[in-house]
Amino acid sequence: MKTLLPGSILGMLLALLFLSSCKQFSGNSETAPAEEVAPETSLPEPTNTEEVVSPPEGALWNRYDESEELAANAEHPEARMRYKLIQSRVLDKNDVFLPLYPEVQKLAEAEYERLKPMVLGKTILEVQQAIQSNAFSYEDLTRFFLYRIYKFELNNTTTLNTVIALNLDVIQEAKRRDATLKADPGATRHPIFGMPVLLKDNINTEGMRTTAGAIALQENKTGDAYIVQRLKEKGALILGKVNLSEWAYYMCSGCPVGYSAIGGQTLNPYGRRKFETGGSSSGSGTAMAAGYAMGAVGTETSGSILSPSSQNSIVGLKPKVGMLSRNGIVPISGTLDTPGPMTRTVTDAAILMDALLGYDILDPAAFNVNWGDKWYEKPTPNAIGGLRFGVFKSLMDSDPLYRQTVGNLKNAGAKIIEFKEPEAEQEGFLTLLNLDMKKALPQYLSSQILDTVAVNVRSVEDVVAFNQQDPELRMPYGQERLEGILADKTSDEEFQKIRKALMAGGRQFFDEPWEAHQLDGILSVNNKHAGFAATAQNPAITIPMGYRESGEPVGLTIIVRGFQLPLAFQLAYAIEALQPARKAPVGYE
Repeated sequence: MKTLLPGSILGMLLALLFLSSCKQFSGNSETAPAEEVAPETSLPEPTNTEEVVSPPEGALWNRYDESEELAANAEHPEARMRYKLIQSRVLDKNDVFLPLYPEVQKLAEAEYERLKPMVLGKTILEVQQAIQSNAFSYEDLTRFFLYRIYKFELNNTTTLNTVIALNLDVIQEAKRRDATLKADPGATRHPIFGMPVLLKDNINTEGMRTTAGAIALQENKTGDAYIVQRLKEKGALILGKVNLSEWAYYMCSGCPVGYSAIGGQTLNPYGRRKFETGGSSSGSGTAMAAGYAMGAVGTETSGSILSPSSQNSIVGLKPKVGMLSRNGIVPISGTLDTPGPMTRTVTDAAILMDALLGYDILDPAAFNVNWGDKWYEKPTPNAIGGLRFGVFKSLMDSDPLYRQTVGNLKNAGAKIIEFKEPEAEQEGFLTLLNLDMKKALPQYLSSQILDTVAVNVRSVEDVVAFNQQDPELRMPYGQERLEGILADKTSDEEFQKIRKALMAGGRQFFDEPWEAHQLDGILSVNNKHAGFAATAQNPAITIPMGYRESGEPVGLTIIVRGFQLPLAFQLAYAIEALQPARKAPVGYE
């Protein structure tokens, strides 16, 4: 890769350039002083290569010819991975990464390497302890994660197409956290204080667009979602936004998970173009696996947190609907939608969940949660003994990794009860989502958008018509599910019957074994039973269980009854301690 100028001169010229140009992005964003020379770094320098298409002057990233990659996936055994494109045709990564580049350059590679063992593989509590002992600062921590994002996302051989927006004020905000800590080091603060967090790009965030991956919402400016307000109140640092399956995977049928017109195709760090990312919180899952933040927030209707968490060997929680506010989140279903934490450890998931909690009177499903202070702390060691786990006979017969995990639990003193899957129907599930989204999306579009000229869609019909104007760009995989919403003529009376039957069926699916065997929790794999857990309104948490022979990650999913979420964490803590299965993806250590 050719450089336009020697590194030191380039650093000074870029600093002068950004001092003026970055103001259009953020009036508060900081830039490197003109006299400062960037430290030695392994970050890409702005380039201008001949083989790319119309590269901007001083680009950090350039489009490349992806035809060989697409051809290599044309015969992939998983049909959804036969991609039509990988790079976004809409987003120029330079728009995302150039503004903060001078700040990222301030972290020398040697300092990055010093920080790595103190951050990667550590919990939030361990990182907080290191900061309290002056090993590094919140500013250092933020630059560390930005460095990793730039290091991997600007390299076309390692990019996951995960980060699609950055908070241009995040360094300044980190400095303010450091000043707060210095002014009163003994004050009690939430553990999320100063921790960089990434958000799925269907969660409203002031100062960054909220697109749901769709070109129709490309210029969508909003205030903060309720859960983002809660994070900021507790001192979390919103680092940026991550890619997702467009419209939370309720756009096309059978299309790749992790694809959006805005962000392109999200890739799995455990096997780029080899393994699916899971969806729809694909960016949240891949970002956590690659070590881009201390935590991420995803959303789930049915499997959209559990699936990418399992596929990326991280911890992901879908809480009971109503525990966390949905206000300010692009919706699918008012019946089933909820945000939830996605992290690398159970400890961090519990801390992030606690940071998100809050009773939102504007969410009709909300209820007040009061589990006491520090409910999320770990139980005593060796907490497996005496626990009663229900396990599926079908999985015991078909899944060696599941069978081995269950055996480990049994050897540790847990009581294991095998049962056959109860006969329960989920007929009408798509109808539930169709009619819920047909009602919920216009409510979001009419109440949350600040610039109604820049975003002029007001309904599902408008979105469908908008996409039809340029199908190759806006819907290369079609929009079968959106069109299905328009085609669904189910009456409100019939809809209510379907909804009632689905909820009853979900409860029946789990209540039968629970009542028969007095279980603490039921164990599943990945998002296999996510639909039943969703309609039953039961919390589900997935933790890394191990890897297939191919290297593909697998998650163990723990399902508990509706209001027993603290129990879900206690079970997850105990299993994680018994068999710590997670390994960092090769090349992203």
